[in-house]
Amino acid sequence: MTSLVIRALTEHDTALFTSLDTTLAPALVGRAAFGHSYAPVHLGGEYRPDWTWVALRDGRVVARAAWWGGPDDEAPKALDWFDFADGESEAAAQLLRTAPLSAEYALLAPPGWRDRPRVRAAVEARRAAAEAAGMRFLVERYRYEWTPARPLPERTGRLVYRPEPDDAAFRDVVRRTMHGTLDAHDRRNIAESGLDAAADEMMDLLHWLPSPREWWRLAFTPDGDLAGLHVPARNPAGPCVGYIGVVPERRGRGYSHDLLVDCTRDLAERGATRIAAATDMGNAPMAATFARAGYPVTQERIDFVPVD
Repeated sequence: MTSLVIRALTEHDTALFTSLDTTLAPALVGRAAFGHSYAPVHLGGEYRPDWTWVALRDGRVVARAAWWGGPDDEAPKALDWFDFADGESEAAAQLLRTAPLSAEYALLAPPGWRDRPRVRAAVEARRAAAEAAGMRFLVERYRYEWTPARPLPERTGRLVYRPEPDDAAFRDVVRRTMHGTLDAHDRRNIAESGLDAAADEMMDLLHWLPSPREWWRLAFTPDGDLAGLHVPARNPAGPCVGYIGVVPERRGRGYSHDLLVDCTRDLAERGATRIAAATDMGNAPMAATFARAGYPVTQERIDFVPVD
């Protein structure tokens, strides 16, 4: 087998990225399977050529990867695209090992993918290549999307919502909601860096989202006791549930449903017709909350993280 050439693209040859598509039709997993397309920033898209890498054999693309970040980000936030031709899994792993970029990889798959042999094979091939490149599996997640095809859930009236403009006060509540969290990303951050650092990272993420800070809300019982918080938000793709958390002493009362309903209605009243959300498969209480509020599962996601 001839040797590989692994390199980043330039503004002049970004069409190479889509030249792999003929080996992937129909796309079974990944972003292409859900109607996303690759376009570089200089052509109005969201991917930087220098963050887009290919592996070529005899001038033909046999593997590709594209990392994504916001316009002001100095490092990528995510590995969005990772695909390769049949028999080229080692080339794909070598591509990831060679590129001087590192970010979490979210592999998208349709709901129930394990029951579809071809789709399952595509997932398992990418998992094996990512792990061969030095990444490790973190968690599987459900991705939800509310649309007006589902009734807008009714507010329960059990909680009172207030803005909290003071970041220190809001961060303190975020920190409290992280005690005993079932979220794998938060648990990893807490284990590696501590609770304070995990709360700081969440605050940084919420500030990074391109939605107004004044949308954030704390929630209280009618007696004035703190129950939790929710953050209606927009990410670069559109409206989303940014964060929901219940403080430990108020858990077991179903308040996550109240928070999600209020968050959903806040976004809908601001014109949202699609609201994205996600939770870990292992977070059974939150998964039940999304189902109760009328959020269907639209994707499953397998997250891999770089190993330092």
